[in-house]
Amino acid sequence: MAGLDEITLATLLLVVIAGFVAGWVDAVVGGGGLIQLPALLMVPGISPIQALATNKLGSIFGTTTSAVTYFRRARPDLRTALPMAGVALVGSLGGAFMALSLPQSVFKPIIVVALILVAIFTAFRPTVGTLTQLRHKGRRHYWIAALIGGVIGFYDGLIGPGTGSFLVIAMVTLLGYNFLASSAKAKIVNMFTNAGALMLFIPSGTVLWSLGLILGAANMLGGYLGARMAITRGSRFIRIIFLTVVTVLIISLGHDVWTENFQSTGN
Repeated sequence: MAGLDEITLATLLLVVIAGFVAGWVDAVVGGGGLIQLPALLMVPGISPIQALATNKLGSIFGTTTSAVTYFRRARPDLRTALPMAGVALVGSLGGAFMALSLPQSVFKPIIVVALILVAIFTAFRPTVGTLTQLRHKGRRHYWIAALIGGVIGFYDGLIGPGTGSFLVIAMVTLLGYNFLASSAKAKIVNMFTNAGALMLFIPSGTVLWSLGLILGAANMLGGYLGARMAITRGSRFIRIIFLTVVTVLIISLGHDVWTENFQSTGN
């Protein structure tokens, strides 16, 4: 098992910088795992499952910090966010259990197509997410919110990349919130999905605590600054960052699909 004594100062600095940037990106629109997880995989002696578990530990510090910052400054609707988060936690546990038996390569092509559609929809509908215009009322609103939480929580436990981005776009398009309100609620939900995954990882002994706590400190700082910037700049700024992150997600997961399904068969 990798320990801090085996990590060079340069590698540790890279992990800290990645944690800070990931926390900032996650706070604004989600998708910070694309930065943080590859940095962890560069640590000598770390296994993929240790990297995943330690990534979740670092991330929960960042999502909690940004969730608190959003709550204090943007006052998200907890009547929607908390039930949604509870269902997402259960979904995350279910996805994590299924991840033990199903290859992630089965789902990645579907996710890439979904992300492309999301990017096209957001890019060509510039007014989407600029104002909050709720699409449903009463119980229907809460049922749809719970469904979003359950499905995306399951996805986070099963695969993970872009969970925050999916939460944001689902709340913008299906519930009618603006980007700022969606990002605020997404952080609360994402905090619970991280907690759900850690419920499995911590008892298994796969979390590298020393590295994870250092990563968490960097994530907290990035999350705090990112949330404050998102609140100050508003929905238009979040929309730009959202499209950037989704584009990176498409490239990253698309590369994975290509190497896992086409390049390997060509060799």
